[in-house]
Amino acid sequence: MDLPTSFFATGLGQIPLLDDSETRSICAENPTGAPGGGGQADPGGQGPAASLGRGWKVRPCIDLPAGQTVTLADIPGPGVIQHIWMTCTARLYRDVVLRCYWDGEETPSIEVPLGDFFACGHALRTNVNSLPICVNPSGGFNSYWPMPFRRSARITVESQHREPVQGFFYQITYALREVPEQAAYLHAQWRRSLTRREHPEHVILDGVSGRGHYVGTYLAWTQLSDGWWGEGELKFFLDDDREYPTICGTGTEDYFGGAWGFYGPDEREEPFSTPFLGLPLVKHGLKQVPKYGMYRWHIMDPIRFRRAIRVTVQALGWWPNGKFQPLTDDIASTAYWYQLEPHAPFPALPGVEERWPR
Repeated sequence: MDLPTSFFATGLGQIPLLDDSETRSICAENPTGAPGGGGQADPGGQGPAASLGRGWKVRPCIDLPAGQTVTLADIPGPGVIQHIWMTCTARLYRDVVLRCYWDGEETPSIEVPLGDFFACGHALRTNVNSLPICVNPSGGFNSYWPMPFRRSARITVESQHREPVQGFFYQITYALREVPEQAAYLHAQWRRSLTRREHPEHVILDGVSGRGHYVGTYLAWTQLSDGWWGEGELKFFLDDDREYPTICGTGTEDYFGGAWGFYGPDEREEPFSTPFLGLPLVKHGLKQVPKYGMYRWHIMDPIRFRRAIRVTVQALGWWPNGKFQPLTDDIASTAYWYQLEPHAPFPALPGVEERWPR
C-alpha cells in the first residue's frame, strides 16, 4: 500500500472519499425516509406552526400508546444504519423496549430496555462521552454502532408504560449501499439478576451460537452490601470452553479500565467517561442504595468466537478478615456483539415490573 492510499484507508482519512451510497433519514417529519419526503405534515391551523403552514416544524415527535409496539423504521436493503438519536422522559427508560430485526427475521437481534441500550441504566439520565454511544444533556441518546443489513431493517419500540407517552423523539440515519460479505449483524441483549451468596455470579451473555465477535459490555450495578463491591472478575468462555474461560479479568474495575476501586481523592468512586470505557454514573445519597453505571467497548480489541460465547461477572467484596465476601447485588447488563445470522433465540425479557430499578 503506497503512502497516499494508506492515508485514506482509515480514520478521518476516509472522509474525503466519495462512493455510491445514498443517505436517507427517518424521523417523525419523514416516517419513511423517502427522497423529498420530509416536512410535509400539515398543521391544519393547529399547534405552534399554525400560522406558518406546511414545511415548518409541524410533527417533530410521536406519541406511544400504552401497551403497544410502534414501528419506527422499516427499511429495504441493502444498507447500514449509521446513527440513531432518540429522547424521551427518563421514567420510560426501563418501560420502553427497543428491538431491531434484520433481513426479515422473526425474533429480534436487539432487545434491550431503551435506556440501557444507550448506557443509561437505573432509569437515570447519565451523560456518556464514548465513541459508539453518546448521551448529552439532557437525555439526548446517540448510537453510532454500525448496523448493516442486506434485505431489510426493522426498528420498533414497545411502550409497556401504564399510560400513553407524549413526546417521543427519534431520528434514524442510514446509507443505502452494498454490504460486504464479511459484515456481520449487530446484536444486543439485556439480562438482570440478584446474585446469590452461594454462587455470586451474574451471566451477561449465554446461549450464543454462531461466528462473530463481542464488542461491548454495559452494567447497571446496584450495591446492596456495605463496602467495596467490585472485586469480582469478568470471564469470557469461548467456543469449547466449559469449566474455565479463555479470557479471565482481574477485577471489575480493572475490566472497565479503572484501578483500586475507582477511588478518587475522597475515597469514593470517581466517575469518568472516555471513548472506549467509563464509569459515568456514581450515585450515592440518603435513603437510597448506591448505583453505578459502567461500560467497556471492545472496538480496538474485539473478542472473536467461532461457535459460541458465554460472559459472566462475579459479585465479590471483602470480609473484615481479608477474605472475599460473596455479595447479593442487583446487576443488569447489556451485551453487544456482531455475528452472522441466524442467531439463537434470546431468553424471555423480564416483565416491566421486573425491570424497574430499586
